[in-house]
Amino acid sequence: MNTYEGMFIFLDKLSDDELEAAVKEVREEIEKLGGSIENTARMGRRPFARLQAKHQKAGHYIVMNFSLAPEQITPLLARLKLKEPVFRTQIIAQPAAAPEPVGVEG
Repeated sequence: MNTYEGMFIFLDKLSDDELEAAVKEVREEIEKLGGSIENTARMGRRPFARLQAKHQKAGHYIVMNFSLAPEQITPLLARLKLKEPVFRTQIIAQPAAAPEPVGVEG
C-alpha cells in the first residue's frame, strides 16, 4: 500500500450537512477499495483564482491523507467522477519515509 494525499473540491452550493455526507462518501469509497484514511483536514471554502467552469466561483476544499494499493487509484478516480458533489479531485503519491540511520550519533 502506498500513501497518498488527495485534494477534493466539493460544490460551493452544499450546506454543512451535505458537505459532511459528501466527505463521508469519499471516505467510504476509499475504504471499499481496501484503503484506510489517516487524516482529513478541512481547508474551508475558497474562491477559484481563474477557473469558473460549470458556473462555479468557489468550492469547499478537503485534504485527505490515505493509504491505498496503487492499482486502486484509477478505479477510485472513476468512482469519484460519478459523485455529483465532487467538483474536482487531485491525488498525489507521498514519498516513502526515509529510514532512520542506525548507529550514527549526532
